[in-house]
Amino acid sequence: MKKETSSLWARSRVGTLLLIGATAGGIYLCYRLALPFLPAIAWALALAVLFAPCQRWLESKLKRPSLAAALSVVVIGLFVVVAATFVGQRLVVQAVKGAELIETKVKSGEWRRALEAQPRLAPLADAIERQIDLPGTVKTLATWLSTTAGSIVKGSVYQLIGFGLTFYLLFFFLRDRRAALQSLRSLSPLSDAEMDRLFDRVGDTIYATVYGTLAVSAMQGVLGGLMFWWLGLTAPLLWGMVMALLAVVPVLGAFVVWIPAAFYLAVEGSWGKALILILWGMLVVGTIDNLLRPILVGKRLKLHTLLAFMSVVGGLILFGSAGLILGPVAVTVTIVLLEVWPSRAMADGRNESS
Repeated sequence: MKKETSSLWARSRVGTLLLIGATAGGIYLCYRLALPFLPAIAWALALAVLFAPCQRWLESKLKRPSLAAALSVVVIGLFVVVAATFVGQRLVVQAVKGAELIETKVKSGEWRRALEAQPRLAPLADAIERQIDLPGTVKTLATWLSTTAGSIVKGSVYQLIGFGLTFYLLFFFLRDRRAALQSLRSLSPLSDAEMDRLFDRVGDTIYATVYGTLAVSAMQGVLGGLMFWWLGLTAPLLWGMVMALLAVVPVLGAFVVWIPAAFYLAVEGSWGKALILILWGMLVVGTIDNLLRPILVGKRLKLHTLLAFMSVVGGLILFGSAGLILGPVAVTVTIVLLEVWPSRAMADGRNESS
């Protein structure tokens, strides 16, 4: 009897281990299958979380979840596609023209004459020429920008496919969100209260990332680009986009662009424009983050500054553009799971004592 019991136990243990192995292998295989679609999945998930209130409102009016989801996707898609097309075309043109203008100024020696006109900066021209092959560097940069612009145009088909896939997934994320959340609850070893806590934190993280990071960074880029345009600087849309991208990354910011631009204006002798750009950068572009972020985010993002930096930068390195969403979400989920252990240990201790 004991031998039969031990044999059954051994077979049960082997079966459990095989099930665990098969499940882990299946999860890894599914991850590899989903990897090419990860950017589309991440952005579709973010849009679904952001537009869930709109979807609920449409469902209450139309009484048909599929129709409500389709209408939401069409509205969001039109807005994104029109904005991306408008900005993308002008961005490519300005990038090429800006590179050509810089190359012309360097070849003609205009940059050196501008520095020599300022007695205190004249030695800087000699130092730059000794240390850097400026004409060669600028020519390489101009060629790279032209090639990159061409690649962007050629890759527009792939970008269009990515957009289409994002909105295809968004339709199902909006329509079937309740069923998806219920499936996650049934598969998760966490309790309902713990799952509610996890969903709330993930939702807050996505809101904070999109509104507190992307929206504020976009506003900084718009304000910086408008000032570049008003002051007559080259490629204001391009530099506005660069400022917005740099503002996404914690520690960096739009100042990486507008400080050299102000220096360039000062070297050219446009001291008034340089002063205006510095004041605008410090008082408007620099403070918009402190003004808007508390309004848009509040206390939603519960990540330390260091963790926020690592999650954004690490996410960008690991997942590309999707890392803006996946990085902070991954860190948030991990923190919530780590917080579950002490609470469970305390609950187990109370149960044992009682």
